[in-house]
Amino acid sequence: MSRGRVGVIVAPANPSAEPELTRLLGSRADMHVTRFPVQNPIPAARPPLSARRPGPALAKRLEGYNEALPAMVHAFDGLPLSAMVMACSEPRYLLDPDQDREQCDELTARTGVPFASATLAAREAMEHLMVSDIVLVSPYQPWLTELAERFWKKAGITVTQVVQVRAAGGYSPYTVTPADLIRQVELADPPGDAALLFTGSGTATLPVLGPLSTGNDRVLLTSNLCTAWWALSRAIGRPVTLSRVPYRRHMAASNGARVGGVA
Repeated sequence: MSRGRVGVIVAPANPSAEPELTRLLGSRADMHVTRFPVQNPIPAARPPLSARRPGPALAKRLEGYNEALPAMVHAFDGLPLSAMVMACSEPRYLLDPDQDREQCDELTARTGVPFASATLAAREAMEHLMVSDIVLVSPYQPWLTELAERFWKKAGITVTQVVQVRAAGGYSPYTVTPADLIRQVELADPPGDAALLFTGSGTATLPVLGPLSTGNDRVLLTSNLCTAWWALSRAIGRPVTLSRVPYRRHMAASNGARVGGVA
């Protein structure tokens, strides 16, 4: 099997995309990472926000990532790549799903390298699995969770339930722990045969897949899992199956629960 190279673009403070993508790609592809520039640092002490009102600093930052993306693909200039991905979902929820796909197609045409955002990769993963209904698990602020729900509905996906996850210190995809995810998803009690989409490449999601799939028939998808599946299929130059496979084959040792995985 030939090894490919995957170029990955992440947000500056994202703590989870690189470790999780490294584990998911394994020995099948080399990963090369660049980060969006910090444009407007968000103060550590923020005033309380309304549950529905966008934080202006965060909204501006996310818009900045979308605007910077066309230039960011050239950060790998001279490095032969098999695929490029934007491992960052939040900014894409400010766009329409068609805009998301069109920009990815444009960047593919411009660079000659297949390109996808995390949201496009998740969209194609759901098409691959013929998933049309999801439970959306979101660690974002409520206003951004609403945009994410609207995005998936516009993409033709039925959102049957939204699980709004909160970290101990507030809404933050980077500080939500696996224990937070497990506890709050279990409290929400999604159906045992539901497809769950964990949005957010900056949230550590691999450790929750085993516990949340034990004793049920759920399909569990995450931003990083879908991104790895999409990139790997391009990197090795052949179709990759995203299937319900034993968790222990692709992540750390577990109880052998069956979850979505890359095979």
